Amino acid sequence: MEPRKSLTAVIVTLNGERLFDRCLDSLSFCDRILVVDSFSSDRTEAIARAHGALFIQNPWPGNARQIRFGLDWLEANAPTDWVLILDCDEICTPRLAASIQAAIASPGQAKAFSMPRRTWYFDRFLRHGGSYPDRLFRLFRPEAIRIENSGAHQRLVPNTSSGYLVGHLDGDLLHYTYASFRNQLDKLNDYAERGARDMESRGRRGGVARGLAHGLWRFAAMYVMRLGFLDGRAGFLMAAHTAFYSFLKYVRIKEGSWGAPFDAADAAPNATPNATKVTQRPPRRPSARGTARHPSAGAAAAQDMEPTQGTEEDA
Repeated sequence: MEPRKSLTAVIVTLNGERLFDRCLDSLSFCDRILVVDSFSSDRTEAIARAHGALFIQNPWPGNARQIRFGLDWLEANAPTDWVLILDCDEICTPRLAASIQAAIASPGQAKAFSMPRRTWYFDRFLRHGGSYPDRLFRLFRPEAIRIENSGAHQRLVPNTSSGYLVGHLDGDLLHYTYASFRNQLDKLNDYAERGARDMESRGRRGGVARGLAHGLWRFAAMYVMRLGFLDGRAGFLMAAHTAFYSFLKYVRIKEGSWGAPFDAADAAPNATPNATKVTQRPPRRPSARGTARHPSAGAAAAQDMEPTQGTEEDA
């Protein structure tokens, strides 16, 4: 009888305490759990150690490199036959757990397996708009996968060119990606910045027109073409936020100067920036009738010549 194959779950974390207990509970069928942390300041480490997980830390180098760091650490310190990759906001359902165990017990010629992921958003699990089944290769033999970086995200791609075959699992991986609208916007801001820098490094062009075009296309594709409207309000909100993310990513490829520190082109070396030039008028002759101007008139004239200050609403 063939000896049982070992399975290690690898989870990359950074302040992931929100659902970490439930995530680790769902992985009780694994032989080992390795947590690769980027120096979290919350209870992530305590939760990991309470579940008996191996816990290592590495400064954040990006998604793909952090996963590669974990796989290399496993190879050097705790070799395993199979690897299961999860995020700390994902939960393995019992049906998926059973499917994983059956796959590694009798994989046939397959060296990597995909699984469907179901995402909770706003008030429901999304079923349309391209959000489901969202199959991802998360179970694999260590030598059978390569990790590709795609902007703010990574892709685990089977090495089919090496002759490895792939299989498909049953049961859903549950994904609770956002805790609130504010949390979503914080993440989208980070994703857009990293995505913009990635496209800039590859020579991609951005701008407002391109951002609008890509944003509108993403909304139409998710909400109309892929039937996101069938997910109700949640489907509309997800499509709108995704379109906004796409717009931000393209307009950020080329950053403006943002007035930092000031408009140097118009400032002389010793001049006050943005100073308003005031022309001094010659004294006005008294009128023939000898009437004097009221003292307040001079003050009013002086006020008219002072440069105006912008308000916060103008900024």
